[in-house]
Amino acid sequence: MGTWRGAAKWVDCAVAIMVLWAAQPSFCDAEQISINAPPQPPETVEVCRVRIVNQVGGEIAVSQDAGKTWERIGSVTQPAQNVDRKAYTAAKWAKIGTVAATAVNAIHIKTDQNAEEDRGVVFSLLPKEFGQQVGAPSYVSLPSSIITDLPAGTEIFGGRFSPFVGSPVMLEKEDTLSPIPAGYMPAVGDRLVIIAQQPKSYPCSMVFENRFAGLITLANCDGTTRLIGQVLKPVAGVGRFSGALYTGIGRIRANHSGVIDVSVSPLGSIGGFQIIPSGHAMSPEMVKARTSTQWMVVGPVCVTDQSFEGLAPLFFGYLRPVYDTADLYADDWEARMLSRFLVEAKSDDGDWGPVPVFELDPNMNKPLPDWANSALEKVSAFRILFPTSPPEGATWGKPGSSPEGATWGKPGSPPEGATSGKPGSSPEGATSGKPGSSPEAAAPGGTGR
Repeated sequence: MGTWRGAAKWVDCAVAIMVLWAAQPSFCDAEQISINAPPQPPETVEVCRVRIVNQVGGEIAVSQDAGKTWERIGSVTQPAQNVDRKAYTAAKWAKIGTVAATAVNAIHIKTDQNAEEDRGVVFSLLPKEFGQQVGAPSYVSLPSSIITDLPAGTEIFGGRFSPFVGSPVMLEKEDTLSPIPAGYMPAVGDRLVIIAQQPKSYPCSMVFENRFAGLITLANCDGTTRLIGQVLKPVAGVGRFSGALYTGIGRIRANHSGVIDVSVSPLGSIGGFQIIPSGHAMSPEMVKARTSTQWMVVGPVCVTDQSFEGLAPLFFGYLRPVYDTADLYADDWEARMLSRFLVEAKSDDGDWGPVPVFELDPNMNKPLPDWANSALEKVSAFRILFPTSPPEGATWGKPGSSPEGATWGKPGSPPEGATSGKPGSSPEGATSGKPGSSPEAAAPGGTGR
């Protein structure tokens, strides 16, 4: 019986491969399709600037008017005086002198390429939670990190001042900015400025059909759509991606040259999945992404085209973590709510609605429960909703606009995570995504922005 089951699995894999190859000609023959978006969006608009003085007590300040005025938001508690020459694998696809990764729990900046070991060279900005060697996550090197007094999930770490992958990093000397050079080594007293930029023309959403050979499309605000890629391996499970502790349900936890990390757990809990490009899926440390259900693997429409590592719109310039519970209490709360990204889900016969909610035991040493491997198997598609309240000069959406039927940002709209329109629905933090739950059980379009 065991031999028969093993053979059946190989048959399933062979069928899936044939489906993918059978789908290729019709995609690749479509002349109107541009397979890969350019690594740098043609036009960008500045969102904000972040200045960090690399010394103990050094000011962390932000500017929303291109550097004319600054507001202090925090301080440096430990400066960086080194770089990590063996950074996480995907850093090798980032551009030197730019933000290589933006997340609720870290920002990595690329300074060089370690050609001998095929690794990116980075230094990092870290929230206050990681200021001690004990308990620091494996993806950071404290000697090459600027430790701040900012909490994870706020301000530059998943708040409204988060940078984008590809945001340029500059050195400020005598009020003059210059790009950090290749081989840069942070020194005490250096004044670093990150210029967060995003495309001037933004899409409204990005849809991933969660199946083998599923289509990946961008939907523009004028109603047009564009095919940009395909799903090579759908996601069916949820896993422990530790940064999910610092963000909410349906939020982007991290984006870098080789990942989009999505949280399916409430703030303070762990649960999520990742979307990675096919080339990165073949990295030595990503074996689990090829054999486990917690990763969606994506690639270009034509298999002969370049894989998506470090390319827009998935892994460069378009996405960032933006979610801060304090937004609800700000004077400009509506604009802040509408500036967020939100990930939705749907089943075959359902409407778009909140992603299913799942919480895992945070103990990384424990095996995942069986249900975690199939928690998302009923999800037929995921949709990333882009912000609808643009910064000055941008053209995406309209200020205060929202998709049809949504009530985000309106007085009396539901709190974050609440499934509006359904009597007895629970706010964020309720375990409505118990094992076996699916988008069918959630009220469509119910999450707050």
